[in-house]
Amino acid sequence: MDVYEAVTSRRAVRGFSDRHVPREVLDRVLSAAAWSPSGSNIQPWHAYVLTGGPLAEVKKRAGDRLAAGDPWDEPEYEQYPLVLKSPYRERRSAFGEQRYGALGIAREDLEARQRAASANWDCFGAPAALFCYIDRDMGPAQWADVGMYLQTVMLLLRAEGLHSCPQMAWAKFHRTVAEVVSPPDELMLFCGMSIGFEDVAVSDARTGRASLDETVTFVDGL
Repeated sequence: MDVYEAVTSRRAVRGFSDRHVPREVLDRVLSAAAWSPSGSNIQPWHAYVLTGGPLAEVKKRAGDRLAAGDPWDEPEYEQYPLVLKSPYRERRSAFGEQRYGALGIAREDLEARQRAASANWDCFGAPAALFCYIDRDMGPAQWADVGMYLQTVMLLLRAEGLHSCPQMAWAKFHRTVAEVVSPPDELMLFCGMSIGFEDVAVSDARTGRASLDETVTFVDGL
């Protein structure tokens, strides 16, 4: 698989089979991802990879919290601006309509939307998950470094025939993850990432992208 195919075939998969992901594949992906760029090579990412019993325990604890109606954890960072302006507001709205529309869930059916969202905390059935932390002292540039690392991981997973789903939803249950992985206090959970082989029987519409004219300006001498 070449780089272009890896990029264009990568998407947030929300339905995984229980097929085992070999440890040597994860080792190979994460060893290569270590070459991701970062300012002054400080490499600000901290990844915890869970499979088997530990991942099952995280899923169980998250499921127990959902069943008990426990509130989400206090956010440690803002995922979106309080006021999301155009065109970002419209893009986010379009994503929600497409995502839940593909599941046959009406916009006003908040209960069904919550049920669908709860699949996040089962990692959509994935047998492996990565939880990415960043030091609390890091700034915006280092958060960008972490994003480049995660993208590299996802593209390498595609090269191995695997899929993934990056999930900021796990930041809402950061205490639950910490109970299992025991990160140092100075680390903050940025996101989780479900990893595995796609369950092709699960309907999963892919969201579109803005046109080149919307996001790119060429300044040249032609």
